[in-house]
Amino acid sequence: MAFLSANAQQKKIWNESPKEKKERLAWWTNDRFGLFIHWGPYSLAARHEWVKKREQMDDKSYQKYVDHFNPDLYQPREWAKLAKTAGMKYAVLTSKHHDGFAMFDTKFSDYKITNTLYGKDALKEWVEAFREEGLKIGFYYSLLDWHHPEYTIDVKHPQSPENKEDYERLNRGRDMSVYREFLKNQVTELLTNYGKIDLLFLDFSFPEEEFGKGCEDWGSVELMQLVRKLQPWIIVNDRMDLSDYWGGWDFATPEQHKVDKWPTYKGEKIPWETCQTFSGSWGYYRDELTWKDNKQLLVLLIESVSKGGNLLLNVGPTGRGTIDYRAENALLKIGDWMKYNARSIYGCTQAPDSFETPENTLLTYNPTTNRLYVHLLDYPLRNITLKGMKGKVNYLQFLHDASEIKISTSKGFIAIDQGSTEDNDLRLSLPVNKPPIEIPVIELFLN
Repeated sequence: MAFLSANAQQKKIWNESPKEKKERLAWWTNDRFGLFIHWGPYSLAARHEWVKKREQMDDKSYQKYVDHFNPDLYQPREWAKLAKTAGMKYAVLTSKHHDGFAMFDTKFSDYKITNTLYGKDALKEWVEAFREEGLKIGFYYSLLDWHHPEYTIDVKHPQSPENKEDYERLNRGRDMSVYREFLKNQVTELLTNYGKIDLLFLDFSFPEEEFGKGCEDWGSVELMQLVRKLQPWIIVNDRMDLSDYWGGWDFATPEQHKVDKWPTYKGEKIPWETCQTFSGSWGYYRDELTWKDNKQLLVLLIESVSKGGNLLLNVGPTGRGTIDYRAENALLKIGDWMKYNARSIYGCTQAPDSFETPENTLLTYNPTTNRLYVHLLDYPLRNITLKGMKGKVNYLQFLHDASEIKISTSKGFIAIDQGSTEDNDLRLSLPVNKPPIEIPVIELFLN
């Protein structure tokens, strides 16, 4: 994987060589699959985490969700075990979303979970539970804050006006410098009070929009310098409007869409991760029905890895602290596949350009073991041809059961479709019946 040269960018947040950056991200580029968790008082509304903005609620209207937030069935150890069963290696939890409510015991605000009926630091309990299961720990923290009195009203705010002229009136007396200090104080708490944190997901900048916010509004340079100082080995996403700064971000975050190819910046491939939901919402949405099926979710994971990226798959727990039964069932199905096929995910990346991808398949490649994985999205009838692979393969097998796959010699019968097969191609003989796996995988031990 290529990393941008530090010399290619004039502005720097800190001094780190491309080699050092690669080493810092090594665990993440190996693990490939993580759990995203959007959880807060909006789960009681059960109709999207942006409900306050969507319905233009003021603080008083939204307060009923805070007053009644009591996740009495919250068992983070069960969450951690479910994530591990699904084959996930790391997890990212919302410490504060756009509504400004802290899921941790902050000293800088009364708007926090320890002041609810629940009364405990849910973040602390979560960190302990996920660490016990051996998962890496990440925090999501929203740069936006729809509750803080000094946060200026912008185009994303629930009280954003229809007329441009009203912004000045609404923001009279508000001071973003006070909010920037609040921002730094809470991030300091997150990176000081919970031990080693592996990943920080800061969300999000929108400087391109009129009455938007960008790096100057957040004090992004100073904030990122603070993050690097407090946790030098942490991995940070790309949403602070610091694209031109070396050290201002570690990986790109395409959201809710699949990329066409490995993303690049200034002509070089970059680390990336797509964050995706099971349905159309990040927070718990009781009546949302557009849920992806098992094959769609597996293809999301495989295709991300096949283009050199990671998948961060989101769940939105209920107001009582349980994982939505639909999400739980989906994770268990992914786990059934990962139990037998994880070798084609962990440590894998995009296959070299010299390997041609057969129709209706996805390729992943492990450069350490020198193994190629062919994911059969549509199971072929009896045969599959690997172009230009003759002499490059030592052994072939199905990954799920290590059963040998033989190379067809076409002797003893008339192969009427052999006209398109070149002398350097490999024609594999597959069983008629598809294996009992949603997406079967062929493992090639390369010479």
